[in-house]
Amino acid sequence: MPATATSVLTARALLLDMDGTLVDSDAVVERCWRAWALDHGLDPDEVLKVVHGRQGYATMAVLLPDRPMEQNHADNRVLLAQETADTDGVVPVAGAPAFLAAVAHHPHALVTSADQALATARMNAAGLPMPEVRVTAECVGASKPDPEGFLKGAAELGHDPADCVAFEDSEAGITSARAAGMRVVGVGPRAAAFAPDLYVPDLTHLSVTTRTDGTIELGIRENRPADAHQG
Repeated sequence: MPATATSVLTARALLLDMDGTLVDSDAVVERCWRAWALDHGLDPDEVLKVVHGRQGYATMAVLLPDRPMEQNHADNRVLLAQETADTDGVVPVAGAPAFLAAVAHHPHALVTSADQALATARMNAAGLPMPEVRVTAECVGASKPDPEGFLKGAAELGHDPADCVAFEDSEAGITSARAAGMRVVGVGPRAAAFAPDLYVPDLTHLSVTTRTDGTIELGIRENRPADAHQG
């Protein structure tokens, strides 16, 4: 784990990635993308190194750069349907229910590369409440690592990107948030390699405090809750 730049961040609004950050969907992602990789003569292990954080068509464009983008979009529609129908093993990231309860009355938005149907299926399968403000794949013209999704989320919440903190688990997501001018809380093992501003192995390690001026203080929890290993 890299040294973090700080142990406390403050924010007026939070932008939350879903997969790997709030929802552990790795089992489904691995099943679907391994099958796709084998169908296209690619090494599944190499494919899984680049899938996280991006929309499917963007991942395919990285892996098969000479293929027409229309084919990537067509394949992505099929893959999205498969992933939406497959919720076996989808669970909340440890600490996610308590975290979402803690930020429920603060400005926050979901910013995900999933489309609305997939986001709804996975949040429901994990038993997590869907944020009222959400930026899904249908809302943007460019996938992460482009900053469009995070910029739209900040705009919908009515806050300057510099006053927002993004939560992310992947290289593409962290790159996207930083390009949007946001500080980043990295969640989980993938995030550790990209030096987020604050890093937690999962959300049980994060403390959320409301300051007297209404801003949100995010820090490292010294004493994790008794159910920290659940989820």
